[in-house]
Amino acid sequence: MKSYLNYLLPFIITLIAVIFYGIEIHKHKIFPYRYIRKVYLYLNLGTRGPWSIGIYEGATPFNLADPEKIFNPVLTAKDVDDIDAKFIADPFMLLKNGKYFMFFEVMNRETGQGDIGYAESADGRKWKYRKIIIHEEFHLSYPYVFEWNNSYYLIPESTKDLSVRLYKAISFPEKWEYVGNLLSGVRYADPSIFRYKDKWWMFVCTENYDLNLYYSEHLLTGWKPHPMSPIIKQNKNISRPGGRVFVYNDQLYRLTQDDSPSYGIQVFAFEITKLSEKSYEEKMASETPIVTKTGSGWNAAGMHNVDPHKVGSNWIAVVDGRNK
Repeated sequence: MKSYLNYLLPFIITLIAVIFYGIEIHKHKIFPYRYIRKVYLYLNLGTRGPWSIGIYEGATPFNLADPEKIFNPVLTAKDVDDIDAKFIADPFMLLKNGKYFMFFEVMNRETGQGDIGYAESADGRKWKYRKIIIHEEFHLSYPYVFEWNNSYYLIPESTKDLSVRLYKAISFPEKWEYVGNLLSGVRYADPSIFRYKDKWWMFVCTENYDLNLYYSEHLLTGWKPHPMSPIIKQNKNISRPGGRVFVYNDQLYRLTQDDSPSYGIQVFAFEITKLSEKSYEEKMASETPIVTKTGSGWNAAGMHNVDPHKVGSNWIAVVDGRNK
């Protein structure tokens, strides 16, 4: 018995000392957590990129291509000069007074989370990075920006906050304020909002790759799940939104990223053939993806976001790609 106690007592004393020391380390920041975290993020963020942003053009949104007169990518992490960026991705674009504005995720290497930055262009081809405009204590990405009633709004992905958050520009494009949550309580991925038949509609994906549909009479309040939601269940190939819902030849189309066998391979389009408060139907617009990995260059390994806009008789889209 004494022999047993001789081993047990030092163990208990050591355990108490370790716990006490651990509390003191955490309380007074004695241990270099910051530097260990930096090393960890440096080694692990590489598996999530590197992504960069390019411009595609075409006569229709279904024949977008890398134009010879544009040297893609037009923006990379190296263009970000106000934080240490690992990569940039998820671009969305607006045209205002003849000028182009692009909003996108900037992966902050130091914090390991995404912030929202923006860039400007006079012609949609040559871009200048400006600054980070939205930073929260949790990861942000997929900044779906849109105009409504002469005001500008932005809905980023904020899965870690278990919310779909709405921001409004109080001084476009640099100053934004948080308005409130449209949805709460679930890890909502890539919320994609659009206006159709005097109602608001929103696609959003959940963790198990269910594509859910919501609708509301008003932008800020009253969001309800569609009775057919989830409209797609547990399908990594066609569930997760991959860009702006758009209209072509008076038909609605949704974009979806292909995440199998690996994340962010390509983007497909689905034509929405029936949409009401009670029903939903769609069909694949083409078995050919709108954009896809190219096997070489800046988008060799994947593409997963497209925001197409008709400008004159042509279509221009901001896209992203990863090279490994």
